[in-house]
Amino acid sequence: MSLVARTARLLVAVLAVAGLAGCAAVGSGSGSPVATAAVDLPPSYRFEPAAIMVPAGTTVTWSNHDNFSHSVRFLDDRLPGEPMLMQPGASATFTFGDAGTYAYECHLHPRDMTGSVTVTP
Repeated sequence: MSLVARTARLLVAVLAVAGLAGCAAVGSGSGSPVATAAVDLPPSYRFEPAAIMVPAGTTVTWSNHDNFSHSVRFLDDRLPGEPMLMQPGASATFTFGDAGTYAYECHLHPRDMTGSVTVTP
């Protein structure tokens, strides 16, 4: 195999891995939910973990450890539509009463920051 062909194959492999890594870094709200009532917003435009699971009656806390303002805005008509805005260092809380899965986003960065809360009975 020629040097050009090997270089091209290597470049394709590197770009494929970089693309997958970029997708994994963004909070998507998908995947298996983690049993926790605390969501961190680290300096990376994401919710960590992106998908959580809590029993009904649990208060979830989102803590903004980023250098930028973020928010939590629920995408479900059953919950308040107004975003809970968090300046750097601030937190927001919400108590989930009813079972179900609730999607949310940062309304300031909706393309990069999404998450979900699965509430069990």
